[in-house]
Amino acid sequence: MEDPLVPVVLMSHTAHIRSHRKPRRSASNIAVRTGVAGGVISTLAVAGASASAYAAEPTTQTLSLPTITADLAQQLAQSADATQQAAANYQLQAERDTAAAKAAKQAEADLAKAKKKAKAEADRRAEAARKAAAAASRSAERATLTASTSASSSSSTSTSSSTATGSAAAVIAFVKAQIGDAYVLGGTGPNSWDCSGLVQAAFKQVGVNLPRVSEDQSTAGTQVSLSNLQAGDILYWGSAGSAYHVAVYVGDGMFVGAQNPSTGIVEKPLSYDPPTGAVRVL
Repeated sequence: MEDPLVPVVLMSHTAHIRSHRKPRRSASNIAVRTGVAGGVISTLAVAGASASAYAAEPTTQTLSLPTITADLAQQLAQSADATQQAAANYQLQAERDTAAAKAAKQAEADLAKAKKKAKAEADRRAEAARKAAAAASRSAERATLTASTSASSSSSTSTSSSTATGSAAAVIAFVKAQIGDAYVLGGTGPNSWDCSGLVQAAFKQVGVNLPRVSEDQSTAGTQVSLSNLQAGDILYWGSAGSAYHVAVYVGDGMFVGAQNPSTGIVEKPLSYDPPTGAVRVL
């Protein structure tokens, strides 16, 4: 008789065969896997929420600049040095060009000054030579006049007419009337004269129009010898055509002329300042 307290175990006829199914997962593994899965899902949920939050805010893009290496720094320094050197060279060239232009301008001014000085010196020498030639000519004429005057004094007949008539008398009367007036260079009267101004005015009284300056007056008439003078003849000092002084011969070895600022208009003997030539226009 069977014991009612002892369970009866019924076994399948295949119980002794190994199952071909995958072994069942334990509850603990399932729980772990479930927890992990839940954590992943939670993480994804949080990440999604964060992404949504960030999407709502503006983003800032950051650009990465190249790193300045030692070689690049050296190249930049060399480029800066080259630029500075080029600028210095340009400045130096500009200064040289300015100096050259200034030197050329100064040289031109110096040359013009030298030419002007040389011309003035040449004119001075020419004038000195002309005066020397005039003085030599005057000395020769003076010797001739002295000899002529001495011969005339010892002769009973004089070669100089002391009595003027007609137009010559009018010319002589005019110049004598101006004795005592002042000498003024360029003066033509009525109270001041220069030498050629007085002679021109005197002959104008008798209708003779003479040139204004002594150079031209010395060739205005017929050349006459100093040994054959007549009252009213025009005396000149210097060469004919380049005379520097004129006066009027009034007879008896005397002349009237505007000599210089210190003497004014005076009457003097020929020996006072012997002329070098004479012309006759009357």
